[in-house]
Amino acid sequence: MVHYLFSLLGGMLIGLSAILFLILNGRIAGISGIVGRLAEGASPWINGAFVIGLMLGPVLYLALTGAWPAVTITASLPLAIAAGLLVGFGSRMGSGCTSGHGVLGLARLSPRSFVAVITFLATGVVTVTLLRGSL
Repeated sequence: MVHYLFSLLGGMLIGLSAILFLILNGRIAGISGIVGRLAEGASPWINGAFVIGLMLGPVLYLALTGAWPAVTITASLPLAIAAGLLVGFGSRMGSGCTSGHGVLGLARLSPRSFVAVITFLATGVVTVTLLRGSL
């Protein structure tokens, strides 16, 4: 049960950061929107600080546990690139990503976010089923 503690703490920190970003900045803490605004040069200090904070997460984990978080990527590089491009396309088409719709959109009871999250989950289930040949 103790090994779930970091997952619980991480979820709580995601929620806290999303709430603080909304209260202090008046914007939804959707990562695709933050990175997009950063790439456009909009509010570089705020958006840059958020992105740097995300990238420092594993470093904080290392400081707390003495080991890097275990990450295993089994997909080939071409598949990972294709998946990343599809996620980026879907985020633009859906006006947001899982962080914006799933964390704050659902908390705000946004109908658009409910549809987006159901679409994300259903697409993920179908993709895994097809790629594992279980259909």
